[in-house]
Amino acid sequence: MTGTRVAAIDFGTNTARLLIADRRPDGSFKLVRIEREIVRMGGGFSKETGLSADAIQRGSHCLQRFAGILNEYGVRNPRAVATSAVRDAINGQSFIGQIYRQTGIALTVIDGEQEGILTLTGVVAGLDCQPDHLMVFDVGGGSTEYTLSHGGEAVFVRSIPLGVVRLTEGTATAAEMSEKIEKELCLLSNELSDSLVAAPDQGTLLVGTAGTATTLAAISMKMATYDYRRVHNSILSIDEIRRIYRLLLPLSPEVRLEIPGLEKGREDLIIAGMLITLNTMERFGFRSFKVSDYGLLEGLIVVDGLPGA
Repeated sequence: MTGTRVAAIDFGTNTARLLIADRRPDGSFKLVRIEREIVRMGGGFSKETGLSADAIQRGSHCLQRFAGILNEYGVRNPRAVATSAVRDAINGQSFIGQIYRQTGIALTVIDGEQEGILTLTGVVAGLDCQPDHLMVFDVGGGSTEYTLSHGGEAVFVRSIPLGVVRLTEGTATAAEMSEKIEKELCLLSNELSDSLVAAPDQGTLLVGTAGTATTLAAISMKMATYDYRRVHNSILSIDEIRRIYRLLLPLSPEVRLEIPGLEKGREDLIIAGMLITLNTMERFGFRSFKVSDYGLLEGLIVVDGLPGA
């Protein structure tokens, strides 16, 4: 049995992704087609004007392309969500209306908690193990979500204003980025300590999802052409990430693109992503993390309804 043909769109602050799949009655799915495009919706973002004209144009072109693919596969009403950039933009609703008129795609803005729960669902669906205690971090373009689960249930979800586009465009140096990251993670750590949830320990599996984590895995494997099958469920040590950081930091963004595994569009953003990753691991005492190619997009496919909807 092939299942019901469904589709999901994760329209992020840096990357837009489309997944078409055959969903089985038990919630599992068979991948039919996946597409991704760096749209950098957070590029040129401001509190006063929201999404920039260039970002709106990039996002519009991408979603028109996605709409063509959906038509090709005969899929209607994809489950499509927008995250940090559209969520925070004063002109976010205007953009959503424009996209619906142009493409028929109805974007739903989700908050940080919904994003964390959906991401956890997607990550768990793709893990090669089922740990009792799990901590997922999802480094995005405008925010980073931290989700702790016990026995497969989310017990702590927080979205904090740390994202690779936000940090890269808002700070001048790696030292300034680190200062901002450390401040936010200190607040997160204090909030976790004040909660009734047990803090991560040696029995907790750390999983990293989204572009920073998968890019670091691809660089570590010297992957000229990205292969999600090799990246998914691989392990990265903190020492390996530090090595990659020392390698990339002195290079110009243009020269960084000569490093196998680094995708065009991430050459300036990868430093912020690595700093968030390293600071997260150091703050919570992790020596390694498991990389997941599954996340929010896959969570949208397997859940029966949006959290909080």
